Amino acid sequence: MIKQNLNELNYFVIVARTGSFTRAAAQLGVTQSALSQAIRSLEANLDIRLLTRTTRSVSPTLAGERLLNAIGHRFDDIENELEALTELRDKPAGTVKITCGDFIIQSTLLPKLANVLKQYPDINIEFNVNYGYTDIVAQRIDAGVRLGETIDKDMIAVPIGKELNMAAVASPEYFTKHQKPNTPKDLTAHNCINIRFPTHGGLYAWEFEKEGEELNVNVRGQLIFNTSHHIVEAALQGLGIAFLPEEEFGEHIKNGNLIKVLADWCPAFPGYYLYYPSRRQPSPAFKIVLEALKQQ
Repeated sequence: MIKQNLNELNYFVIVARTGSFTRAAAQLGVTQSALSQAIRSLEANLDIRLLTRTTRSVSPTLAGERLLNAIGHRFDDIENELEALTELRDKPAGTVKITCGDFIIQSTLLPKLANVLKQYPDINIEFNVNYGYTDIVAQRIDAGVRLGETIDKDMIAVPIGKELNMAAVASPEYFTKHQKPNTPKDLTAHNCINIRFPTHGGLYAWEFEKEGEELNVNVRGQLIFNTSHHIVEAALQGLGIAFLPEEEFGEHIKNGNLIKVLADWCPAFPGYYLYYPSRRQPSPAFKIVLEALKQQ
């Protein structure tokens, strides 16, 4: 039986899962040239092509898919067991990786995790700000934060915040030049500030509900962003109507810098959830982070 270098096999698993030498090299902390050399060495020793390379992506061949299915979970088991050994330490240790939007870090995650970081100096938390639907299994990320209805069914989802309301807002300056909308359909005549989700590339259809009637509106406007912070800033400058969870507008509604409209079409809905794979054994560090975030 041919005995392969474990590093080469692990490198192959990461490349196959991420679909990118660039992302895999960053995750492993090695150069792309070293990673490419290791994969070529593995393929040469096995005398079979494991990965199909194009200018845009990398994907496993049939042989590569078979090898990935055979050994990928074994590396996961080794990593999980090494993390579990930290239970025998006097103090829990390890890095917890969380992917999320930027506002939720400020409003919820940092306030809830501040005491964890102070109490457990050997626990590290890495935030990955991403508005796309990150594959946390393939990217080896411990958990993500997302609104409940967008979470895959095979994930464990834990509520970490209060109910939210969406809010349609614009500046007083904007409404001096444009009539306020009375129904969501009136938005089609307005300059609306759009958001494009990176995962599917499409513009978000604004979602409204009133007395059981659901209504989605495809709005148009001069500005499109892929982050919420810039949407708030654009609304404050009078550049159109914005639509986000109300808490993202902060004090601007209370102090009159932004005026809320269509409030009767924006009922409360379940807020943000922390989600993580049901098949992965949580590390001791992750359990501590999870318990802190569950606190209301």
